[in-house]
Amino acid sequence: MIILEMPQRSDEWFKVKAGIPGASSFSRIVTTKGEPSKQAQDYLYQLAAEAITGQVEQGYQSAAMLQGIEREAESRALYELIMGVEVKEVGFILHDSKMFGCSPDGICGSWGLEMKNVLPKTQIKYLIDGSLPADYFQQIQGSMLVTGFDRWHFMSYVPGLDPLIIQCEPDLKFQAKLKEQLEIFCFELIKIVKKLKGG
Repeated sequence: MIILEMPQRSDEWFKVKAGIPGASSFSRIVTTKGEPSKQAQDYLYQLAAEAITGQVEQGYQSAAMLQGIEREAESRALYELIMGVEVKEVGFILHDSKMFGCSPDGICGSWGLEMKNVLPKTQIKYLIDGSLPADYFQQIQGSMLVTGFDRWHFMSYVPGLDPLIIQCEPDLKFQAKLKEQLEIFCFELIKIVKKLKGG
């Protein structure tokens, strides 16, 4: 893995990420079963545009999403307190192939951390289920694929409710399918960008 140090959501971070598939969007490339996603074509064109223009397409951010970003430092401090560790903030981590990457909420030595600051009703659901929400399966497995880490912690949090911390292990069969689909996707992306740049 190649760790790029810069603040997340900074101009430099957006510039580095332009045109590169990130783990938070791996669900747009592959389903939880490891099959090609129906959203892959749209995401392919989005990344081609980013690669050519150097501008990252920033999706819609609701009030809840913005509030979640604001609560990130609070969540990280709580995780450090509960786990007795220090979380290192990183910008973007590239896979050794340099074709795809991830932006974890932190790394703690030999494992990574993904935090979600959710709505209270969502946290209740997560606490009752007590397992990794399916929405983040590709992101977590993809982050382990990028980094080579053999575990990843998922934490969801809302002030006033218990936090949920789940340790995720690698699903090697899924990761093999994900890697295969990512390589197909990335080679197609390179081909499109080269063609449109007249290369």
